[in-house]
Amino acid sequence: MLLRLSLLMAFVMGIACSSSVWAAVGQRHLVATERTASARDAQHRNTLRITVWYPAASDAPEHPLVIGPPNKPLFDIGTVAPDAVFERNQSYPVIMLSHGFGGTARMVGWFGIAMARDGYIVIAVDHPGNNGADTMTMTGAVLWWDRANDLRTALDEVGRDPIIGPHLDSNRVGAAGFSAGGFAALVAAGAKVDPTRWIRFCRENPDDGDCQPNEEFAATFDDQAKALNSAELAVDVAQASQDHTLPRLRAAFAIAPAWVQALDPASLSGLRVPVHIVLGDTDSVEPPATSGLAAAALIPNAAVDLLPGVGHYDFLATCTELGRANLPPCRGAHAQAKAHDLAIGAAQVFFGRFLRVP
Repeated sequence: MLLRLSLLMAFVMGIACSSSVWAAVGQRHLVATERTASARDAQHRNTLRITVWYPAASDAPEHPLVIGPPNKPLFDIGTVAPDAVFERNQSYPVIMLSHGFGGTARMVGWFGIAMARDGYIVIAVDHPGNNGADTMTMTGAVLWWDRANDLRTALDEVGRDPIIGPHLDSNRVGAAGFSAGGFAALVAAGAKVDPTRWIRFCRENPDDGDCQPNEEFAATFDDQAKALNSAELAVDVAQASQDHTLPRLRAAFAIAPAWVQALDPASLSGLRVPVHIVLGDTDSVEPPATSGLAAAALIPNAAVDLLPGVGHYDFLATCTELGRANLPPCRGAHAQAKAHDLAIGAAQVFFGRFLRVP
């Protein structure tokens, strides 16, 4: 494990090493068919919503992107140019992006838009049954490994899109995500899932943050364990240990990854894809010792940034004053600008090393 000591230097290097910074970022929405979605979605739909951010023409007019009413937003995401044309007729490296538990693609837009501005096509999804735009479900809460399948389906769908597809470099693909999305990035890199390990860990460590109910969905550990052991989900849970690797993946970037204790240690030790993990040292939701640091200790040559004074919800999209006044997660976010800047800087260096053309 390589622990980076100079986080600010990594950020500065990330800006310095960026070969291009685009003036505008385009945004395009697509919908795919995902066979595992119907088991997770409250309405049993088999659809997967996809958001794509990409380098756009410099004269493309950008508009604010927010979460909440436009005149009273709860989160400020950034600015994008809907359906803008590409800046150049070329292919770009790709980053598959997975949101946190109960989040949305838009919630991790702070990261995705920044990476698109740095010259990547970023493909994010709303994970069925576990996103803030739809009704949350127990199946969406516990069928964690299906998130990696969502990323594969999204990549295939975007590859077929007549606008985005011709610009994808499918040989230069990375995965990134926050919390539950960080877990998805590790699974996409080849980590194998064993839900019984997580159940056993939480029975032995009931106070660990990873075993507590989420703000977004009030299911207890016992509720989730019961679902994972139920006859109704037996067929789905049997798929957990299968290989959910994203083909041709070159690098994985995990921010405060969740459910690390559900990952098979031997599979983590066998990862050959470069992995970078970013954590906050005051994170009580995914405590570093039992989450990201535990994974990094097993992954060969994993790089780690442990950010001082940063908590779990600092990696949410930027909370507005109204968001901080009304949303519990926002009230727990005290260093968002710092967390965002350092995570983006680290990702620029990391993906620049493994996805850029020399």
